Amino acid sequence: MSTQPIPDHLLRPHLRPIQPLPIQKDGQRLVLLRDPSMLQSQSMVVPPQVMQALQLFQGKLTLDEIAGRLGGPRDQILELARGLDTLGLLWGPTFDRLEKERWSELLAEGAFPVRASAMLGQDEAACRRAIDEWFGQTDDPELAGDVVGVIAPHLDFARGWPNYAAAYFGLRNQPAPDRIVILGTNHFGIGDGVVGTEIGFRSPLGVCPVDRPVLERLHARFGREFLVDQIDHLAEHSIELQLPWIQACFGSVPVVAALIPDPLVGLIENAEGERVTGDAFVAGLREILSDVGGRTLLVSSSDLSHVGPQFGEPRPVDDQRRTDVERHDREMMSRFLAGDAEEFLAGFRWNRNPTRWCSIGSMAAFLALLEPETSLELIDYRQAMDPGGLAMVTSAAMVALRQARSA
Repeated sequence: MSTQPIPDHLLRPHLRPIQPLPIQKDGQRLVLLRDPSMLQSQSMVVPPQVMQALQLFQGKLTLDEIAGRLGGPRDQILELARGLDTLGLLWGPTFDRLEKERWSELLAEGAFPVRASAMLGQDEAACRRAIDEWFGQTDDPELAGDVVGVIAPHLDFARGWPNYAAAYFGLRNQPAPDRIVILGTNHFGIGDGVVGTEIGFRSPLGVCPVDRPVLERLHARFGREFLVDQIDHLAEHSIELQLPWIQACFGSVPVVAALIPDPLVGLIENAEGERVTGDAFVAGLREILSDVGGRTLLVSSSDLSHVGPQFGEPRPVDDQRRTDVERHDREMMSRFLAGDAEEFLAGFRWNRNPTRWCSIGSMAAFLALLEPETSLELIDYRQAMDPGGLAMVTSAAMVALRQARSA
């Protein structure tokens, strides 16, 4: 038996955020522990009863204390911890090494790889055909002005395409902007502040490079805090799913991508000054965009309500629940369409976001970045419900308009 001391990160195992996914193999129910950061292609599969042990992997209890609470052998708990650590699923030096190695690869590549947008297909021509077909099934919203901002979902395209197409329809005949600021949501990443990035993004239609002049000014203003968790973009889909639509309209325009935190939730590490708040980011970006000049298109990648048992509710979604959710959604959208970021947020602070809108931060930042005398218009609203009412996600297509100047 080895007499080497057990490292502290194994002695007091602390599980990173993971996605437990139920699976079946050979007729047996199992749980796949998916790493949201996607640092490795491998995953761990465990019996459902192991989840009870994982709830105790919070970095506070020792292996002996965990074993005592579970009434099981310490060696089995240690074996579980070692297996998790091998895959980088525990906080500690293994995760730090894997993250550093993966980020070095991404820097060399210069762009995040195709992931979620691959649902369109790997062939560029096929992807363009799909988008063209969706545009062909979309009514012209006949917008009275130039589109300067877009609210579009980050649902998968199979469910969300009507709202993607409605949101981007009015951009097809506009000249390409100098840059596009895409505001997303950090669903599974580490960072709890605003998370930017210094590299571009790849979709099946090509690579959108980062806008260097804006990035350099953001980095100078906020320092490493703006980029410290940028690997979160690797697994995040809210930015990437906008790219094919942008590229179909304009080609590969430079982008400024930022994941915006929920302003209703405090920043865990901000007390030490290690995170960029949404308000600070908006104030800084507004000044920087004014300084660099040119035309900027704003995109807020935003889903709305998330209801049903999949999101922790006790009952499946029925017709009455759908009606109630739509009533709530339209009330909150009316606040958004009024154009006042603080009033929009005040509504959620009052009702405590009962239907789990997931993109409040990016939508509020979008409003705060708009120029004065910009109007907002709702084009479409949709409810995407799974069979049996296990989950329903709602989304909308909205645009910000500046009145077209007469010749």
